[in-house]
Amino acid sequence: MTPDIRIRPAEPRDADAIAAIYNAGIRRRTATFETRPRTGTDILAWLGEPRHPVLVAEQAVEIAGWASAFPYRPRACYAGIAEISIYIAEDWQGRGIGTQLLLAFIDACEVAGLWKLVSRIFVENAASRALCQRCGFREVGIYEKHGQLDGVWRDVVIVERLLPRNLT
Repeated sequence: MTPDIRIRPAEPRDADAIAAIYNAGIRRRTATFETRPRTGTDILAWLGEPRHPVLVAEQAVEIAGWASAFPYRPRACYAGIAEISIYIAEDWQGRGIGTQLLLAFIDACEVAGLWKLVSRIFVENAASRALCQRCGFREVGIYEKHGQLDGVWRDVVIVERLLPRNLT
């Protein structure tokens, strides 16, 4: 664990740093089907929705990573389920920041009233799969040929984590 990392809600001043980390992930082609780089303005649209937290991991004044929740589906019966993303800046990977951030993020999502978190991970992304497993997610199955990235079909592992406090 990295004790000097501070986990906190994202603020508008973090938008450019979040975009930079996300854009690095887009360029690496290891974690998302997205190909269009994002701007800080794009990220601002994610902030301020109480039901869908966005957290950052901050080391001194540098943003080392971020986690965000997004609506899963528009139907009311799915209002307590969120699709999640977590990205750690390349220079900060392998230091335990992802675990600290994801555990704090899970707590924030539970406080927000969510009862389930879901995500899809490229099958070969061993680091993300291990992170989710460490933080209590279970692998539900595999979507084969879920999408194309640079003309190549990619499979994804479906992961989920129930938030028991909100399942009563």
